[in-house]
Amino acid sequence: MKPNIAFVGVGRMGANMARRLKDCGYAVTAVHDAHAPTAAALAKEFGLLSVSTLAAVTAAAEIVFTVVTDDAAQLGIFAESGDSLLVAARGKTFINCATLAPVTHVEIERRAKKVGAASLEACMASSIPQARDGTLYLMCGGAKETFERVRSILQNLGHSPRYIGGTGQAAQVKALVNMVMNIHTAALAEGLGLGHALGLDLAMLREVFAQTGANSQVLKTDGEDMQNRDHACFFSATHAAKDSTIAWRLGLEAGLSLPVAAATKLQFDRMVALGLGDLDKSGLAELTFKGRHA
Repeated sequence: MKPNIAFVGVGRMGANMARRLKDCGYAVTAVHDAHAPTAAALAKEFGLLSVSTLAAVTAAAEIVFTVVTDDAAQLGIFAESGDSLLVAARGKTFINCATLAPVTHVEIERRAKKVGAASLEACMASSIPQARDGTLYLMCGGAKETFERVRSILQNLGHSPRYIGGTGQAAQVKALVNMVMNIHTAALAEGLGLGHALGLDLAMLREVFAQTGANSQVLKTDGEDMQNRDHACFFSATHAAKDSTIAWRLGLEAGLSLPVAAATKLQFDRMVALGLGDLDKSGLAELTFKGRHA
């Protein structure tokens, strides 16, 4: 029989992952979110009773997915006292999908093991549409036996989940993925911004970029949006700033100078400081095009 599944963190990513697994025949038995109305709306959609405590989430399922905002939120839901996912968690498996510092995944694993539970990091690439249609790219870290035990579930979210290695290593890889993606975003924003300042046709410029060494996945996803100022959020500038910071700190810990990554981090930090953090990362173009954001 398929295990019961619960979700903590049911914003756009978490909710669409839950919908996907429900469509695949899994019983989603509990949902929880720091913003209670968000969880209540999804619970109503699924025909569930609202779950007000983290302990009740754990009690309702064998597998609990967590998709929260940042390290503090992740450590909070796995608190070692008070209401927590760790309450009566023996035998449960936690699959943690947020982009976090590697050390946070290591600490969550320690806490889970202490109460007889298992944890796995399943770092996600791609965005909201891929969460809904089951085409996420999942990078997994933790005990290999835990990964194998839940692989069939993960394959419903992404056809070929990739086992990276021990706990924390998937988070390291995800940090590097987002570091490079964010650098590409900043470079593209500057390239299109300069093209605009020079009076070039930006549709033409994007076509040329696509046929040359300036091509990138970011060009495909963000180039037209940068040109048209369409920054509907799929991956926010706030998240880009957080993830760039994780990678930058890994560089410091490794004794490396990463000047391009550092400059990109500062650009996303600037977006957040200017109140633009809720825009998609493509909104970085607002800082590079003449006559846009003062």
